[in-house]
Amino acid sequence: MRKVLLRFVFDDAWQWQNAGNELHIGAAWFMLLWVVIVAIAFVAVFQKTKNATESAMSAGFWLIVPALMGAAWFLQLPIVKSGIPVFGYGLMMFVGFSSATWLASRRVRAIGQPPEIIWDMMMWALIPGLIGARLTYLMQNWDTVFAGKKGGDLLLAAIALWDGGIVFYGSVVGGIVGVVIFCRRRKISPLAMFDVIGPSMFVGEGFGRIGCFLYGCCFGRACNPSWAVQFPPDSLTFEILSKRGTIPPDAVATIPLHPTQLYSSFAAFVLAGILACYFRRRPFDGAVLALGWILYPINRFILETLRDDEPNRWGTNFTFSQLMSMGLLISGIGAMYYFSRRGKLTKAATQADTNQRAQR
Repeated sequence: MRKVLLRFVFDDAWQWQNAGNELHIGAAWFMLLWVVIVAIAFVAVFQKTKNATESAMSAGFWLIVPALMGAAWFLQLPIVKSGIPVFGYGLMMFVGFSSATWLASRRVRAIGQPPEIIWDMMMWALIPGLIGARLTYLMQNWDTVFAGKKGGDLLLAAIALWDGGIVFYGSVVGGIVGVVIFCRRRKISPLAMFDVIGPSMFVGEGFGRIGCFLYGCCFGRACNPSWAVQFPPDSLTFEILSKRGTIPPDAVATIPLHPTQLYSSFAAFVLAGILACYFRRRPFDGAVLALGWILYPINRFILETLRDDEPNRWGTNFTFSQLMSMGLLISGIGAMYYFSRRGKLTKAATQADTNQRAQR
């Protein structure tokens, strides 16, 4: 559990050692690795274009990163003293988004669209999705997020995604809005596109939950099985449990807890696999979307019983996410029925499926 996975430091260019709960790596290692990656990119582009000038310009643009690091080092800017942190939560979000987009781009041919369209569309999903995820989190934790803050600190607290604090349900709602707008502009069936990206959404969540584990949010209840985990003092889990009085402020770690983040990650990857398999046999547009709409709330409702990061809401014995899960399960069943009544794939998808079967 590392809030900061590693930190590129400048005091020793070739350093490589653990410092507390962080891995410190000399900036020279980063610059060397980056230059090697750029060189590989140059070769790849040149093999494709056979144009040395274009390849050099494409690859050379990325050399600005180590150049800026070298300039900061030479000028002894403040970042040289603090180092450059790589946050586990942010890194996992990046890995999740990239993996999800790549997998969707391989699947989108089944509805008669080129892979490039996914990369365009995912930017429409990313920004509204992050906004929706953050707004949902703020609505749930308004008092704690903004407590004691004034002026610019209020704005900073509202947008501090680097400190965690997003809700998957909110990202889905926001992302759906962005995807629908994109599909309407491109004259693509939104339901067919949601079937394409449905499995990828849960791949993204799977990596995102690993980020939660590294950061310490979405933590579980106390337990004593052999796989229970304890979070260190620099984690969000430790901070919250200390404020609650569950553990003393000078404790060396939290009490043993359910690793609910890893449970959620495993469940998300399993759900992604189920939807990916179902996609190949989907009987109508929207079938994959509706199946995920039904299965995820069941999974989330159960996992919420093992979590200890959210109180019950509105005088009930259920958390906000459990109440949302109930509503989504009912609406998901209704969506499956409604989409099945339409009973057809898009024309492009039907032709693509026919071609795929003929090739087998």
